[in-house]
Amino acid sequence: MATKHILIVPGDGIGQEVTAVGKKVLDRIAAKFGHTFTYDEALIGHVAIEATGNPLPDESLEKMRNSDAVLFGAVGHPKYDNDPSAKVRPEQGLLKMRKELGLYANLRPIKLFDELLGASSIKPEILKGADILFFRELTGDIYFGEKGRKNDGDTAYDIAEYSRYEVERIARKAFDAARTRRKKLCSVDKANVIETSRLWREVVQKVALEYPDVEVEHQFVDATAMLLIKDPRRFDVVVTANLFGDILTDEASQIAGSMGMLASASIGDGTGVYEPIHGSAHDITGKGVANPLASILSAALLLDISFGLKAESEAVISAVDGVLKAGFRTGDIADKSTPADKILGTDAMGEEVLKLL
Repeated sequence: MATKHILIVPGDGIGQEVTAVGKKVLDRIAAKFGHTFTYDEALIGHVAIEATGNPLPDESLEKMRNSDAVLFGAVGHPKYDNDPSAKVRPEQGLLKMRKELGLYANLRPIKLFDELLGASSIKPEILKGADILFFRELTGDIYFGEKGRKNDGDTAYDIAEYSRYEVERIARKAFDAARTRRKKLCSVDKANVIETSRLWREVVQKVALEYPDVEVEHQFVDATAMLLIKDPRRFDVVVTANLFGDILTDEASQIAGSMGMLASASIGDGTGVYEPIHGSAHDITGKGVANPLASILSAALLLDISFGLKAESEAVISAVDGVLKAGFRTGDIADKSTPADKILGTDAMGEEVLKLL
């Protein structure tokens, strides 16, 4: 394989800590399988605002465009959370990155490692065997529509908008994935109330005609939220709009036991971005206790999706599984039965994965 260039974008909070571990895993894979990866770093989010005044500097965006893949951390900082008047915010960098790179499909695998059945608040007999792949549309909906204030600032509005082609392209990616799995697809909307959802359902129904081998189900988002907890094993591939996908995948993190276990891939027609879904988590930043496994599993997705290195990706996943089988845990996935000497910090957990690689 030709040399691949990977951009490391740690971002804010624990993003700095977990991406450092993810990079070590990529280095180990390169050494083990005879690949050459080169690296650079870029700023985004609060750290970029502090350094340049811009949540996504032009230099960072150019580096992203010129990379073969991006390993990303998180954006966000508490100073903005309670200041609605702030004109420049870390999340603007994230949204701009998605828009400028055309990252219209966010893939979030929700797969439970058997060793973590006890880490979730959901009964093990309901969880065991759950394996869901979410496709969240990422560059449309209310996040990117017109927004503003009127009536002297007393009324706020956010416009949700979708075009037919936006729904078609994410639907086809979801259907293609369903064909490689259990051939079941659930499209989630709110077509009984929302006009964009009516278009969504209309388009998905039309695309479904091209995939007669895939069983299609349409669910309202509120029913889906209930069924994810009641019967997660009924789902295989789920495709939904930006806002619904944001909420549902965070809910689904409880299937995996912790947000610290969930990786994601944001892809389109160019450079892919791979990131854990847990956010910047400033309450534990700098304490060395963040779970790096989601960043490591994001590196596995990077190897598979952007580079086509299936065996290398599976080696990373197998190493994570082996570490969990050995009883090692970070604080977020430990339970009362976990021995104190098996509860590890960020770097120590990373080292255990590297040992198995």
